Amino acid sequence: MTPLWIDTDMGFDDMLAIMMIRQSGRAIAGCSLVFGNSTFDRIHANAAGMAALWSWDFAIHNGAARPISGALVTARNILGPSGLPTLGQVLPEAPPLPDRSQATTALAHWLETAPAAVDILALGPITNLGMLLQSRPDLSSRINCITWMGGSATTGNHTAAAEFNAFADPEAAAIVFASSVPVRMVDLDLCRQVTMAPPDLDELRGLNTEKAQLLHDLLGGFITISISKGRPSQPIFDPVAAASIVDSDAVGFEPATVCIDTSDGPMRGQTDVNRCSGGPHRVGTVADAERIRRMAMDAMKAAADL
Repeated sequence: MTPLWIDTDMGFDDMLAIMMIRQSGRAIAGCSLVFGNSTFDRIHANAAGMAALWSWDFAIHNGAARPISGALVTARNILGPSGLPTLGQVLPEAPPLPDRSQATTALAHWLETAPAAVDILALGPITNLGMLLQSRPDLSSRINCITWMGGSATTGNHTAAAEFNAFADPEAAAIVFASSVPVRMVDLDLCRQVTMAPPDLDELRGLNTEKAQLLHDLLGGFITISISKGRPSQPIFDPVAAASIVDSDAVGFEPATVCIDTSDGPMRGQTDVNRCSGGPHRVGTVADAERIRRMAMDAMKAAADL
């Protein structure tokens, strides 16, 4: 099994997705950071804190701090300044990450030197990958598949038409989906099938470690996003994409053609999904919710014991 590259805006669900990948035993070749959950300085700080706390041994590279074009948009209005809502405890401060090559440079080098075609898991705005394929289209054949948590086959969550990761940089998404790289879209509708609720906190509350308490508070803060709006549970998003990589039975996909709206109007960021005649892309349709929820909880419990 070839190592996996992860591209992320490093919020709570991104961290949980990484925990699931590590729990599965899949090697992580590297990680690239992108704006999204918050501004890039906070994304970098979150990544540094997580890497130090969980002893992540893979290289993390700074990537895009803004979209290819258009205004910078973040989820700070939902997730708070840090991009990590919490019930109390916060990530411990950590020194900045080591100064490494920029994300697209590191990705290009990895693709050039990998012994076989590789997989990429993208968990935020897809800017880094759009920039890579725009500048180095010759490397597209080196990518076996990009699995992206983003887009929506129906309605959005940032606007009526667009899911946040797609809206944050539709030009980048358009480049990726127009390329020859196979793309699997783990969209908003699919992710909404897999949720966690306040009772899920009990498993972490019962573990008597400092890391378990931190995870309890971070998961609780994440769940509160929906609870504060009167909803009974919170979709966990990025772990659904991770589950589709580590367990082929966790998510079902169908072939489709996906086009991205890059206009400046109300449909900007819409991912138009056409399943009628198949297509070069694959869009998730059904998730084994309990299977994925269990995988996510087991990964947190394992991390709490580190």
